[in-house]
Amino acid sequence: MKPPQNATQCKVELKRALMAGELSLGEAIRRMRKIVGMNQTDYANKVANVAPRILMAIERGRGNPTLETLNKIGRPFGYKVGFVPKNQ
Repeated sequence: MKPPQNATQCKVELKRALMAGELSLGEAIRRMRKIVGMNQTDYANKVANVAPRILMAIERGRGNPTLETLNKIGRPFGYKVGFVPKNQ
């Protein structure tokens, strides 16, 4: 899988959608992985250093990841788990 040609624009759109609360956790992670052009196994092993089955479960909305796992997954995009105020 290759990164999209417009990866920069994809990152901007990802950030916008995250800030607007339009994505589930699994959808956001799937988009991040696709932006860097990796399949689940490669992203899990080479980037996040987690078992591929963990990443697969999170993307499908069935996982229960630790904060450490989420930080590993989001680190390449400069994302860190934290408290976010609700949209009013």
